[in-house]
Amino acid sequence: MLFDSTAVGAAKLDNRVGVAPMTRVSATADGRATEEMAQYYATFATGGFSFVVTEGTYTDDAYSKGYLNQPGLVTTEHVRAWRTVVDAVHDAGGVIFAQLMHCGAQNQGIPSDCDQETIAPSAVQPDAEKKEEYGGDGRYPTAKRATTADLAAVKNGFVAAARNAHKAGFDGIELHGANGYFLNEFLSTSMNRRDDEYGGDPQARVRYPTEVVSAVSGAVPEEFVVGIRISQSMVTDYGYVWPKGEDAAAVFFERLSTAGADYIHTTERDATASTFGEDGPSLAKAAKIYSVPDTVVIANGGLGTPAVARESLGDAADLVTLGRRALANPDWPHRVATGADLAEFDRTSRLKPEASISEEELSLDVPPAEK
Repeated sequence: MLFDSTAVGAAKLDNRVGVAPMTRVSATADGRATEEMAQYYATFATGGFSFVVTEGTYTDDAYSKGYLNQPGLVTTEHVRAWRTVVDAVHDAGGVIFAQLMHCGAQNQGIPSDCDQETIAPSAVQPDAEKKEEYGGDGRYPTAKRATTADLAAVKNGFVAAARNAHKAGFDGIELHGANGYFLNEFLSTSMNRRDDEYGGDPQARVRYPTEVVSAVSGAVPEEFVVGIRISQSMVTDYGYVWPKGEDAAAVFFERLSTAGADYIHTTERDATASTFGEDGPSLAKAAKIYSVPDTVVIANGGLGTPAVARESLGDAADLVTLGRRALANPDWPHRVATGADLAEFDRTSRLKPEASISEEELSLDVPPAEK
């Protein structure tokens, strides 16, 4: 199944293996994608991955930016710079989706002496330290509770960024609704303590992310893919789970897919493990069970060996994405297809002391995968 062709909406895929979004803090200071980023993303397509999801890309100039040297899709210059990346991936035979991200309370890279505020569903301080590899230093500040005007502005930012992604030539977008960033924070009872229509039971907590999916889906051409990434855990709380478990998942996946998500991209540390109790489904399997028919499910998390990737495809997912194993093996599909050995991932050499793209990655001689 790994090498069966398929499609996500109008996007035709040569196989079922893609590259997960990974923060690389390698854009210019004003958010423009670089030539190095074009080489980096094209390397995966050259190595046989059928699709790539970009790193989280900010959607407005107010609160959404989460890192120093993070790319954006806000200005004309951003669109022009991303077009170079998109063209490089397309020329190498791949499909590319832009991940649109609002950092919410998890603002990693804004210096501690900066007075920029962060916003979240509620005025909560994440209980964790920022991450050095993403430019972070010290504890996260207490976020400002997003007002009605803030929520409208954030939604409009996602819509505008999606339209800019279409202008840049992307095949679609992925809304970042995972890992504790803004959209994901609404799903969390620890970060979302609102007492209005956006807080409370699972139906209320998913309302705002659903509104964003609907607004974006309605603002772009029908053939332009709209997906959303979902997790229970957060960067600031890797052990967090939804209090109502599978019942909450049923509401979240049904509402998000009904709102217009062409795909749901689940991520957890072990994508094949039971998530809701010992005998419950994995998060990807829950997405498959509770999403409306024809919603594509993408699984991510610990799928770097072919046997485990095949297990996930056979059990729940339509597609899989790799993160760390893709960094270690940018030609993973080519290696697996030819029976070549896979390299182990070395976090120190790739993401330390910072997660920016290295010269070594750009100098890898990756042979084109056979079509």
